[in-house]
Amino acid sequence: MAIPFENSFARLPAQFYAVQDPTPVAAPAIIRVNGPLAAELGIDLADLDVQVLSGSRVPIGAEPIAMAYAGHQFGNFVPQLGDGRAVLLGEVAGFDIVLKGSGPTPFSRNGDGRAAIGPVIREYVVSEAMHALGIPTTRALAAVTTGERVQRETALPGGVITRVASSHIRVGTFQYHYAKQDTEALRLLTDHVIARHYPEVADTDQPELALLAAVIERQAELIAKWMQVGFIHGVMNTDNMSIAGETIDYGPCAFMDDFHPETVFSSIDRRGRYAWGRQPQIAHWNLSQFAQCLLPLIPDGVEDAQMILDGFDAVFTTAFNAGFSRKIGVADNPVLIEEMLKILAAGGVDFTLFFSNLTRDVTGARAMFADTTEFDIWADKWHIASVDTGMMRAANPVYIPRNHRLEQAITAAEIGNYAPFETLMDVLAKPFEARTEFAEYELAPTINEIVHATFCGT
Repeated sequence: MAIPFENSFARLPAQFYAVQDPTPVAAPAIIRVNGPLAAELGIDLADLDVQVLSGSRVPIGAEPIAMAYAGHQFGNFVPQLGDGRAVLLGEVAGFDIVLKGSGPTPFSRNGDGRAAIGPVIREYVVSEAMHALGIPTTRALAAVTTGERVQRETALPGGVITRVASSHIRVGTFQYHYAKQDTEALRLLTDHVIARHYPEVADTDQPELALLAAVIERQAELIAKWMQVGFIHGVMNTDNMSIAGETIDYGPCAFMDDFHPETVFSSIDRRGRYAWGRQPQIAHWNLSQFAQCLLPLIPDGVEDAQMILDGFDAVFTTAFNAGFSRKIGVADNPVLIEEMLKILAAGGVDFTLFFSNLTRDVTGARAMFADTTEFDIWADKWHIASVDTGMMRAANPVYIPRNHRLEQAITAAEIGNYAPFETLMDVLAKPFEARTEFAEYELAPTINEIVHATFCGT
């Protein structure tokens, strides 16, 4: 094996992780390997054989560990969570390489540490789609089957996904050591994050405050990008908020069909905590937990930290308005955006298809409304605003991972048919380019195809 691993996180003290090899599986088989991503990482495809990708053999140079972290789950603090079904093999070209679904760890909490093929397919499709949409995200390097069954509601074929990320350090990682009142661990973790992910803040007067500001900026801009494509994360717990500002942990996530700000898909989000329109407030709340974890390192910086935290709304609002202005092809116009979203919610029209139609022909967008009165009033104002359709084409995807298409791919994969998965990957690789052979993938679901709820993989 010639994968050039580094293992900087494994150099931290023992309280940061548990040493843990992945568990070998019975009869692994490759579903897909992401060749372009492997090339970006400088990894030869010959080194990504099925034994490595399934966790049945640890490659030379890797030092597998399960990372420790805590987290607020739906607002309730859990002092120890950790990687219950994933191991960090190490870092390649500055990116973490993780096997997810690779067996139990000391953090599994009586779980089996495995993944069914459905969540593997979901994460592969959605993470790569998000990358193609230009949204910071973890990536999928490979997906394999294990030749074993995992028990969920029923027995399902097992799988392992190889995930690539700038970092797997989360807000919850800081919370883990903060809850233990381990200031030295917080210092080591902060220094590690700055050195690896935010070196530009190292020489500032107060690096911890500069780190807080940088993470807030990345997260605020990330959430705005989610909302611009109708994405709902589903479980915005603090343990699912990456310190690097990437989308991580694609569990019960979904893309909206009919637009409404209160839309929720996650089967466990019964009170709508993580609805589309509440994601900014939750991100702000999560970041307040991060700020709190840094305070032991800056005892005289409480007021400064609060001021930086209070700046989240301005950063988010700027990114949100800029993004939606591009979607309607006008200069920054918050009033026009707000009116448009109200009309979409009232009309119950398909979010992605509306913007795609608006880009190509306003009459197509108009035809989506049963009552066109409010849309016509808005459209008159929109035309006056000097529309740039080139800007719109670059901002409005034709294709997204629609829930019903994803479910079709998962259902087929569960019986060993990966053709729908492969087709979906082809469609989503160029989301802004309309192609006649994929015209059906633009369409909203029929009544019988609508997916009302999505589920965690554990």
